Amino acid sequence: MRHGHGHRKLNRTSEHRKAMFQNMLNSLIKHEQIQTTVPKAKELKSIIDKVITIGKKNTLAAKKTLFSKLQDKSSVIKLTTTLLKRYENRKGGYCRVVKSGFRFGDNAPTAYIELVDKDFNAKGQDSGPVQKKVNDKENPESKNLVTDSKEVKKTSKK
Repeated sequence: MRHGHGHRKLNRTSEHRKAMFQNMLNSLIKHEQIQTTVPKAKELKSIIDKVITIGKKNTLAAKKTLFSKLQDKSSVIKLTTTLLKRYENRKGGYCRVVKSGFRFGDNAPTAYIELVDKDFNAKGQDSGPVQKKVNDKENPESKNLVTDSKEVKKTSKK
């Protein structure tokens, strides 16, 4: 009998699977749509539904449970504020899997997993560290600082 064999191993160790799904959960909550392979998307669907259901309770115990699963404070805040209001009257089925063809390198079937009633402005938001560009018009002393530091280095070598 196959009792308790309900999930795919995805050719990974249990620690790797746990970390991968935690990262995918955080990305899905942040961007509300991600692209991945079909088996990963199907496994992630059940996990995200359970996480959103916990977030809808909005109690301290629920927040602590979410933080232990996600390890990301901004994801927990978004779950207990934004997504709580959005899915308040929905009983389940918070995300969908849309197949999107095959990956170029290994021909693996890919799919988009997205939250139902998603915010289209959330995609690509806060995608990583961004370097700020310094405008020379706003800060004319920035050129002087750079040239001064070069001159100091040149004089120190002599």
